[in-house]
Amino acid sequence: MVPLLLVLLLALILFGAGFAIKVLWWIAVAVLVIWLLGFVARGTSASGSRGRWYRW
Repeated sequence: MVPLLLVLLLALILFGAGFAIKVLWWIAVAVLVIWLLGFVARGTSASGSRGRWYRW
């Protein structure tokens, strides 16, 4: 009984980790798209140069 429970627990942990990693990949892709759109949609400053839209 204990080995069966350990295998089920391992399968549950691996399923949860796989789901979490997949969600994190989608979040990373969304952030990358927003970051790239920021370079395209950034405005110009008073001097006519294109400034950064982020504050790093």
